[in-house]
Amino acid sequence: FLYRTMVAALAASFAPAGGAPKAGRRAAARCRASADANAKTVRITAPEGWNPPEPKKFTVAEGNLGNVISAAVPLVLRLGTGALVNGYAPSLVDDDEPTKYSIVRFAGKRLAEASALGPRPAQPIEVFEYEGSPYCRKVREACACLDLDVVYRPCPSGESYWRPMAKAEGAATFPYMKDPNTGASMCESDDIVEHLFRNYGPTAGSGLPADADAKALGVPFMLRRGGITNLTCYAAALARLKGLKCRPSRASEAASAGEPIEPLVLWTYESSPFTKAVREALTEMAIPHAVRYCPRGSVSKRDELLAKTGTFQVPYLEDPNTGVAMFESAAMVDYLEKTYSL
Repeated sequence: FLYRTMVAALAASFAPAGGAPKAGRRAAARCRASADANAKTVRITAPEGWNPPEPKKFTVAEGNLGNVISAAVPLVLRLGTGALVNGYAPSLVDDDEPTKYSIVRFAGKRLAEASALGPRPAQPIEVFEYEGSPYCRKVREACACLDLDVVYRPCPSGESYWRPMAKAEGAATFPYMKDPNTGASMCESDDIVEHLFRNYGPTAGSGLPADADAKALGVPFMLRRGGITNLTCYAAALARLKGLKCRPSRASEAASAGEPIEPLVLWTYESSPFTKAVREALTEMAIPHAVRYCPRGSVSKRDELLAKTGTFQVPYLEDPNTGVAMFESAAMVDYLEKTYSL
């Protein structure tokens, strides 16, 4: 049900607006569509003969070890922030539900995982950002900790569709977040993190004053305002220096023609070193994508992916534009390059 709801919300976000356009986003989109009314429709097709690989848990693709190691540096620098859901609490319980996800099963027991979260948003959060930004990373980690579903509009340097759209709505910096559940929109990563915890964290609905600080809102130490958070986020960004600049892609062509592609769907958690290269490719080619965060403790979404595919492994990528769905990060990057790169 949650998956169908998210897909419907994504479709609605790309539907033509009726009546007078809102300032910013819809006005920008309409102007671009009008300017490119005679542009050729961009077709997205999977590479000929493409066959998704079989999932191989805890296996690094040949020749990809160095890439995975460098992608693991931010995980260490940020002390694994985004790998665990907020309030993660494991426990051993009777294994009387064999269809539920569990990383460990033995002697009739399984490891159950719990969390401390607030109400779930009815619609995905929307974030304009880019992978290589230390401030954007902070917001992504918060979204992972809160087990949220987020639609990302990639805005690397030189991107010519999502970036101007955000600017037209008043975004002065990135990340820029829009929350359709509350009507809020804002820049400044610290403000976004506190907004998310205020509305979807463990203290949501508890009557805290509007000026409650990050600690009172239950924001983890590594996501709070201050030097250590910014310093380690900058160090994590310097470890890769990718996902900063836009390069030509079919996704950008489609957007320029006034017909943005449907967002791809990526199941992952923010600190996964296997996901890093996938997100960098999505960002550099300005491919919109919805991330279904499923860190440790994300019980419902891990169960959902297990039921959907017969196994649990991240990242898992679904492309509604071609019908391709696949595991294995190195193969995902290869697929994205062959399908979208120009």
